[in-house]
Amino acid sequence: MPTHNLRIIPLGGLGEIGKNMMALEYDNDIVVIDAGLMFPSEEMLGVDLLIPDISYLLARQRNVRGIVITHGHEDHIGALPYILSRITPPIYATKFTRELILVELKQRGVKTDAKLNLVSPGSRITLGRFTIEFFSVCHSIPDSVGLVIHTPLGIVVHSGDFKIDYTPAISEATNFNQLASLGAKGVLLLLSDSTYAELPGYTLSEKVVSDTLDRIVGEAKGRVIVTTFASLISRMQQVFDVAVKHGRRVFIIGRSMKEIASMALKTGYLTAPPGIICRLDELKALPHNRVIVLSTGSQGEPTSALVRMANRDPSSRVQIIRGDTVVISATPIPGNEALVSKTTDSLFRQGANVIYDKLAQVHVHGHGSQEELKLLLSLVKPKFFVPVHGEYRHLKLHAELARSMGVPEENIFVLENGDILELGQDSGKVVARTRVGVIYVSGLITGELDGSVLRDRKVLSRDGVVVVTIAVDAENGKLAERPRIITRGLIDSGEEQKLIEKGRDVVVAVLDHDGRRLSEPGFVDAKVKDSLSRFFYEQIHRRPVIIPAVVEVRAKNSEVSSQ
Repeated sequence: MPTHNLRIIPLGGLGEIGKNMMALEYDNDIVVIDAGLMFPSEEMLGVDLLIPDISYLLARQRNVRGIVITHGHEDHIGALPYILSRITPPIYATKFTRELILVELKQRGVKTDAKLNLVSPGSRITLGRFTIEFFSVCHSIPDSVGLVIHTPLGIVVHSGDFKIDYTPAISEATNFNQLASLGAKGVLLLLSDSTYAELPGYTLSEKVVSDTLDRIVGEAKGRVIVTTFASLISRMQQVFDVAVKHGRRVFIIGRSMKEIASMALKTGYLTAPPGIICRLDELKALPHNRVIVLSTGSQGEPTSALVRMANRDPSSRVQIIRGDTVVISATPIPGNEALVSKTTDSLFRQGANVIYDKLAQVHVHGHGSQEELKLLLSLVKPKFFVPVHGEYRHLKLHAELARSMGVPEENIFVLENGDILELGQDSGKVVARTRVGVIYVSGLITGELDGSVLRDRKVLSRDGVVVVTIAVDAENGKLAERPRIITRGLIDSGEEQKLIEKGRDVVVAVLDHDGRRLSEPGFVDAKVKDSLSRFFYEQIHRRPVIIPAVVEVRAKNSEVSSQ
């Protein structure tokens, strides 16, 4: 008989798109599923990436038996380079996923002692009291798997990211036979992908995209530029196939896409006849109607190949030519819509014919819609259900689907990151919460995102900064000269000098006639910030960041010291 409850602890991926990470805990054994990153929203100025908070795991790192990866998208593997510098449990991944992890670690310059173990659909591993079986699922990347996790309390099924596609471009079909046999045995808990729980019907097949690309390339009179996710190997294969059919050559630009394509060709996940992929220096020698460019930049990333083209960046090896056809074969990740729209507009302005998902079926997503989610529920027949991977509305809608499929309402748990769900054999309850801060990556710095830092960055970006240098006579504690004011990002330079002179008068008025000595930094700081803040708001309705700097001046030997 089981002596402990099973704990489910989401550390990321719930109430958000990305940052997927889930811990399962029984007694002294912890298994972690995925370790992904998330791209920041526009208001997170200066932030490159967001990763899960692993405080819960760090406090119990001796109990972490392994990290199991369902597939190789960055929202499932992208946090590994940062996490493996702090904790080094063994990693378990399928062949293509393992290769992508190696590429990710190389790009980030990370060396780790963690062992990267190879698994495959149908294989089993034992991690403490957990035995994990892998089953194939169809997704938009090869070697995607779901997990059948045998625990002392019963079977847990984790769907991974999945959809139903009977004519996939590359990946395996979802193994519903295995899932149906589990449903007959009895499943304690289903953790299921919710990303497209709000879409009715079924997700379209990749074959639709193949047909659309074939038509677009066949009709194009000039060059065709296709941008997509660097890891979307199936789309690359479709581009290679259509290039062969229409007598075109393929040029790949963008570092990540080049590296992943090279790896996929070497490992056999991509196939291309000799001569179909060309070097960029061969581009000018070919007529435009024999060229396809495969590019990064489908999300409007500022430094990506497509955005450099859209911005007429002189460093871009490829420039947009009037008559080019640009195919954006992706949908924007939530938060990237404005960037993608801006890029699309810039391409149109340069005379390109831009085709995106609202104009033609140039992309299908890799997640199941409502009917596929219902099918999984009907096959698995879980006692308990937890929707995962999605914003909060997706989780709620998926929970409603489960209720409509007969899962009792008291057995459905819509969790948030940090919730600790304890399951017994007959009941479940959220018993506590663990700390899950917002962990950011900014350049080479990783840390917890402080709300005050973001607020300061917003103010700096909107209202600018004012630096006030105040020279104080060390002998009498009075102003030694008129304050100096430097502004950045505050006002047009034509009006700046008048405003600065008035601001200097304000500082003199508030400090020069005060009976207290100005050598007290706290006093000066408060007075200057308060008076200038009111002054700038009255004058221009702006509240810049104000930084007073007090310097002590000694007249006899001209010494200056900073307070």
